[in-house]
Amino acid sequence: MKEIVKNVLSDFKDEIETHSIAVSAGDIPVANCDSSLMQMVFSNLISNAIKFTKDKENPEIAVGFDNEKNAIFVQDNGIGFDMQYHNKVFGVFQRLHLPEEYEGTGIGLAIVKRIVERHHGKVWAESEPGKGAAFFIKIPLGAAQK
Repeated sequence: MKEIVKNVLSDFKDEIETHSIAVSAGDIPVANCDSSLMQMVFSNLISNAIKFTKDKENPEIAVGFDNEKNAIFVQDNGIGFDMQYHNKVFGVFQRLHLPEEYEGTGIGLAIVKRIVERHHGKVWAESEPGKGAAFFIKIPLGAAQK
């Protein structure tokens, strides 16, 4: 799983450097997963984190594992969102911002949810406006990657 995250971060290297985003990637346990699908999950989550932090002063993104929640996370210190919309963010074509404010189609998080559920897992978000967002992924851990 750590290798997947490393590859995705490498894909976004130029954008991360252009916007001086501080990125930290902690240890992530091995998971029983389809690596190409999980690459899509992390690509969508990290892309969103970049999109919603890049205009902030001192942008930060962290990827790792939360032992208390027993879940992998992608967290940023970007614009965040009101938790009353936490279920809406995973809907197809759902957006919490106007298209002219932030680019995107509104399907990225729906794809994330579908892939995680296909892995018999769950995904959820925690956020506060102006303080960033954290997306958590809980999938079966411990088996070798496919």
